[in-house]
Amino acid sequence: MASETYAQGLSQTIRGRILDRESQQPLVGATVVVLSVSPPRAVTTDATGTFKIEQIPVGRHTLKISFLGYEEQTIPELLLGSGKELVLNLGLSESFAGLNEVVVTGEREKGTARNDMATVSARSISVEESKRYAASLSDPARTAQTLAGVSGTSSGDLNNEIVVRGNSPRGLLWRIQGVEVPNPNHFSDAGASGGAVSVLSTNVLSNSDFFTGAFPAEYGNALSGVFDVRLRSGNNEKREYAFQAGVLGVEFAAEGPLSSNSKGSYLVNYRYSSLALLNNLGLDLTGDGGVPKYQDLAFKLDMPIGRHKLAVWGIGGLSSTSSRAARDSTQWERYYERFDDKASSDLAIGGITYTHVLNDQSYLEAALTGSGDRHAYQAHELSEGYARILDDDERYVNTSVRASVLYNYKLNARHTFRTGAIVSRLGFDARNGFRSDEYGGQFVQFLQQTGHATSTQAYGQWKYRATEQLTFTSGMHVLHFGLNSNTAVEPRVGARWAFSPKQSISAGLGLHSRLEAPFVYYTRLPQADGSYRETNRDLGLTRAVHYVLSYDNLLREDLRLRVEPYYQYLYHVAISPDPPSTFAALNYSGGAPSEALVARGRGQNYGVDVTLEKYFTSRYYFQLTGSLYDARYRAADGKWRNTRYNGNFVANALGGRELKVGRGDNNLVGLNLRLLWAGGNRYTPVDIAASREAGYGILREDQAWSEQGPAYFRLDLRASYRKNRPHASHIISLDLQNATNNQNIYGRFYDRSSQQIETSYQTSLVPFLNYRIEF
Repeated sequence: MASETYAQGLSQTIRGRILDRESQQPLVGATVVVLSVSPPRAVTTDATGTFKIEQIPVGRHTLKISFLGYEEQTIPELLLGSGKELVLNLGLSESFAGLNEVVVTGEREKGTARNDMATVSARSISVEESKRYAASLSDPARTAQTLAGVSGTSSGDLNNEIVVRGNSPRGLLWRIQGVEVPNPNHFSDAGASGGAVSVLSTNVLSNSDFFTGAFPAEYGNALSGVFDVRLRSGNNEKREYAFQAGVLGVEFAAEGPLSSNSKGSYLVNYRYSSLALLNNLGLDLTGDGGVPKYQDLAFKLDMPIGRHKLAVWGIGGLSSTSSRAARDSTQWERYYERFDDKASSDLAIGGITYTHVLNDQSYLEAALTGSGDRHAYQAHELSEGYARILDDDERYVNTSVRASVLYNYKLNARHTFRTGAIVSRLGFDARNGFRSDEYGGQFVQFLQQTGHATSTQAYGQWKYRATEQLTFTSGMHVLHFGLNSNTAVEPRVGARWAFSPKQSISAGLGLHSRLEAPFVYYTRLPQADGSYRETNRDLGLTRAVHYVLSYDNLLREDLRLRVEPYYQYLYHVAISPDPPSTFAALNYSGGAPSEALVARGRGQNYGVDVTLEKYFTSRYYFQLTGSLYDARYRAADGKWRNTRYNGNFVANALGGRELKVGRGDNNLVGLNLRLLWAGGNRYTPVDIAASREAGYGILREDQAWSEQGPAYFRLDLRASYRKNRPHASHIISLDLQNATNNQNIYGRFYDRSSQQIETSYQTSLVPFLNYRIEF
């Protein structure tokens, strides 16, 4: 009997839901076939669009989903382990030809964005990719750094900051569950978009969308890109657990049904820093007491009731680090070695999301969220007599309460409409002071303010399928900032023409804008009479126009070529109004600038991104990406210059192979690598003579960001071993970041102790060992 065949060896369940991609309606009677077993196993979905296929052998499997009047979808190489059920939520697109005809499109392109309004510069990042790629460390932000047009080398190897097409990383918008959130990373700076360790664990993530330009109208307050993160739902039929321990942390996850008679589920994950845990046990592996400490918690509760669904979710993280100078001054070879400092960053985000399926054509989604983040930094210089002198004191506390609503209406296979609004109350309590060489070495309090402001966003979108091959999208986004009554009206349009079964051309055009962090508007500068003046209250919104073209060619079922030329023009950029100054907000990644600012700067980024990607089939994959680009800005001096992030080129080569060990797919070995080659970091040259005379570093501002370090090179390796046992899967992995120990230059600076120009380097070889069990 077939059931006896499937019962042999280790097996697991594949289940999930099939929905209409645009309307989110369940598709009743859709057929789901597992093609990778003999004979193939097939089921149909029930009245809620749910399917379940039991006793499928562990290993890699290919699914085909079909429904009358909808485009067929094939999903290859899904990994099924013995420790966890494979739960899928999939969307099918209605066939343009109508309900009387089945249109077979073959294998759907891997990486297609979940957002059906996207036409260009959009990519879905899967959880498995974040786990598989060498040195991605299960971090979606590090996974995004492998995509064309994206770089992270300017911020350091241990930072997951995302630079999109030469823009400042501050131009990136983070969203979780459809709502804007603060930067979700440990060890981050105020106003920045990255950090050393992600707060987002793959244990709680679903596939997420990443945009690099001309994004749909529902995305506002973003200049360079959007990371639209989704949390998955817990298993609502079976309790499952995961535990892992490694260099980054010790982590535990649990999920299961809320009750035996409910379709609701819970999902919770907690992580604690491994180095901090060892330090608590009396083992200091850092040698100076500067142990990086962090912990984070994430949860999601799903409560569906018929056409209604309530989700309660939250994410929180605490992180801190410190360093202590040697108490023997003879050991101070460099000026920065005489400092004690400590830094911390904390984050809390929570929300309630309500979804109501109104009818067969429309649904409503409303959300109420609250968030808070705190960033603090303090540094003391030790004098020769070991007295501690306050050098830097910063503290930023930001809070937000947001209410949002989204209405989606699918008229038919041709027309889909979406509209929504977001109201945000932004609060802050900020201070920023430091000893300023510019003000004679005196401690200056550049920021000391508590306040709040309101921003309002509204948008509307329309997707129109003119023919089976031609699709148009259009929309409008409006952003209003209540603090100074600045308003931006942002039209967006896009189109995709599939002129052959394997090839398509797409285009996108959009106007985009972004607020500065609220505390930037309250920066104050000392005056000649000893008073302070707030200079930035009326600062306008930074704006950008994105133009993107895209050519896609599915060379074969598992091999895709994509070429995207683009141009971005930025205006109303925050700059210093002083004509000799070359300061522009495009060149800093976080914190509060100690500058008077006006929105008179300009910027432009243009280039081409190329991707050749072989999907994971036949147990191997590869991805080759290359980007040539130029990023420039114009400040108060009127000259066009390189931005800090103008590396000019970046290239990635990723690949991996999965090997079976022994019989069946019970034991799997994974081998993965990543080669990264990019333009070197830019920096402003030091005026060595003026610096020696002044006693501190003075930069050649007339040559801002004109010097560039040697090209950056890094090789990352990853090896993993999966052992499937009855009711549990064991995975052990080793990642080597910078396996060749290449000494990449981070920058050059003037050291006032040696009175020389010194070079700082990025991270050398770093191993990450990890063990994981799913049961």
